[in-house]
Amino acid sequence: MIKPLPHPKPPNALPAPLYAYFSLVIGAFGMGMSPLFVRFAADASVGPYASAFWRVFLALPFLAIWAKIEERGGESRPTFKTPMLWAGVLFAGDLFFWHLSILKTSVANATFLSTTAPVWVMLVSAVFLKEKISRAALIGLVLCLIGGSTLIGDTLSFNPQHWLGDVFGLITAFFFGLYFFGIKGARALAGAGRTTFAASAISAACLLLVTVITGDQLIPTTLNGALALIAMAAISQAMGQGLLSVALGQLPTVFSALVIFLEAVAAAALAWLVLDEALSVLQILGGGLILIGIFIARPKIEPGTATDRAAPSQG
Repeated sequence: MIKPLPHPKPPNALPAPLYAYFSLVIGAFGMGMSPLFVRFAADASVGPYASAFWRVFLALPFLAIWAKIEERGGESRPTFKTPMLWAGVLFAGDLFFWHLSILKTSVANATFLSTTAPVWVMLVSAVFLKEKISRAALIGLVLCLIGGSTLIGDTLSFNPQHWLGDVFGLITAFFFGLYFFGIKGARALAGAGRTTFAASAISAACLLLVTVITGDQLIPTTLNGALALIAMAAISQAMGQGLLSVALGQLPTVFSALVIFLEAVAAAALAWLVLDEALSVLQILGGGLILIGIFIARPKIEPGTATDRAAPSQG
């Protein structure tokens, strides 16, 4: 049986600080930009696994600076902890199966199925950690799933010939869902910068091995491709994953997982703004349902209670 993750318990129940919510939202949008960068990198002949490697590897200098600032402030120690190791392996698995899913099924299916990570987060929380999932969180999850499928539009379909790619999409969500618990546990031991640096270093080692084995093109052939990889590392990994780590130090795991649906909103908005891909009324409605679902599922703390503000059961 999985033991509940350690997390600090404040003597008095207080709402999570506002910066934690901002960190989660901005982080989700930063991660949502990654498909755009992957497309630009692909135009420079960089393979899918290679781009995943560069995403985490090139983020290390940015995260090292962040971790050093934390260390000087006494928030982190320059050590690797077991939850950080697991988080790194799980994130590498997430990126690996995500790219496999894209190759074996439609991009729409891969995208939607990968956003089902909150389902796995709730299942693990309820079944293994024996935590109560609130009605608001369940309603929020349903609305987000409906909104996510609507946002993707008519391109979402299930073809028996692509069943393996669809399974890979679900496995992607499983890995990403468990990644939340790894980061949650690591944040009880170190600051966000140190946590994300350690997890990214482990992911980089795993993904470099995958890149070498698969023979993916590693070096970009154009300057724009190289800049896209650097931007993905800085924005989607260092900023996106780093701010997710910040949020998980304060917010419930279940709620944080739901907010990741904003990745799909960000991806659709960027495709409209940058790639001139039109958005239908139904897709806009889907984005609205995601926002409503997240609002309904937001953490609620009753005045005078002694509930841990960071406990996932409040999701």
